[in-house]
Amino acid sequence: MTAEAILERYGIKETPNRILVVRALLAAERPLGLIELERELQTVERSSIFRVLTLLSGKGMLHEMEDGRGVARYEICASDKGDSHAAGDLDLHPHFFCERCGEVYCFDELRIPTFDLPDGFSLSSVNYMMKGICPSCADS
Repeated sequence: MTAEAILERYGIKETPNRILVVRALLAAERPLGLIELERELQTVERSSIFRVLTLLSGKGMLHEMEDGRGVARYEICASDKGDSHAAGDLDLHPHFFCERCGEVYCFDELRIPTFDLPDGFSLSSVNYMMKGICPSCADS
């Protein structure tokens, strides 16, 4: 799906900054943080990127997770990237934070188990972050 098509699907007005942020997230092979997006989008100010991320997260378009150091990272929900295995809008899959290099890996092929919540509770998101050492760091 294109950035424009995804924004339209969520009823979000297309602006140059929104399109740039969505394209950067679509092109990324892993969740990105605000600083990484700022480096990627050198022509867009950090505050503008933050406002776009806040809007997209609020509309349910982004999967947001804490990376193990307290830094928020974002990715386009798998269902909008064409992943037929996506578990609805919750996009339930785990992530891995390498404690040595600081990279975050997305494990789309793994699923987080679902739970029957007590009556009255409504689930809106799940943040499942594993921590350890990645293969590249283990080899060095």
